[in-house]
Amino acid sequence: MTKFIRRLQKIGSSILVSLPKDWVDLNKLGKSSEVELETGQDSLSITITGNRPSKEVTISYPLPKEENIVADITGAYLLGYDIIKIKGKKSIPIEDREKIRNSMRRLVGMEIIEEDTANVSMQFLLDATTLQPEKILKRISSIALGMYHDVLNGLVADDTSNLATLSNRDVEVNRQYFLLVRLIRSTMIDKRLASAFNLENIDVLDYRIAANLLENAGDTIVELANSLAKTSTSKNDLNQLYDIVKDFEETAEKSIDAFINNDRSLAIQAITSHRKFQEKITSLRASLEKRTQIPIDFLDLIYMFERTSRAWADIVDLVKPIYQD
Repeated sequence: MTKFIRRLQKIGSSILVSLPKDWVDLNKLGKSSEVELETGQDSLSITITGNRPSKEVTISYPLPKEENIVADITGAYLLGYDIIKIKGKKSIPIEDREKIRNSMRRLVGMEIIEEDTANVSMQFLLDATTLQPEKILKRISSIALGMYHDVLNGLVADDTSNLATLSNRDVEVNRQYFLLVRLIRSTMIDKRLASAFNLENIDVLDYRIAANLLENAGDTIVELANSLAKTSTSKNDLNQLYDIVKDFEETAEKSIDAFINNDRSLAIQAITSHRKFQEKITSLRASLEKRTQIPIDFLDLIYMFERTSRAWADIVDLVKPIYQD
């Protein structure tokens, strides 16, 4: 973001300030163009009205040796570019074309619109102002908790083959996470989006933290499922762990609802539930110390359930306290 200093001018009874020429030229504004002014107590922001120009980036191909085509596309997506062009000096090999197509499956709203042997153009086809960060965050949480529910069943079920499919569902967690990060980053530089989403700067930061916590939770649940599928832990121990962690989904849902609605009363209920959950985990771990041999597999499962629960506990901690004047 570039800063400019301007001196106010008085013409008649009006106070005027000139706009930076580079900014005016970049946004193709003229004498009859309209801009929107938004005032704060000690600030003023100017936003172009109507349809904003599409942000476009060109990636030259072939890439430098240390670069990766998928990482470059993902990075441009997360930075909010609407059009991503890959421009080649020569034909793009089939292997890299497949990487490009596969990367599209990971990025919600991004589609290939033009393609020839040496060039590929992609465009974000969704209207960001119609998307709702709170619904995306809720969806990420719901998918992750659905995965968690299957892990719970795996603790007491004889057939754990379903656990192998959780990594596929974690792909959707990642897709929604990338979309939310894109929106959050765009909101930080586009006042139009901040106004549409009704998010203050602190809210944008909190959503970024919450999204990252849930994305990590999805990865942990996949790790938990893989460990459970090959564990040598006894059925008795698994049933004991199940009794402790079976009610966590309700606490997690309450945590997300408290965060999205900024409901401090609901947050306090969730925080209390998280504390009770942690006390049970601590008590279970203490009971294992009395054994002559501590089952390492079992300790690993306990730790991963604890790490998973911590994600939602950290999210509810973001709900703002209410201070009395």
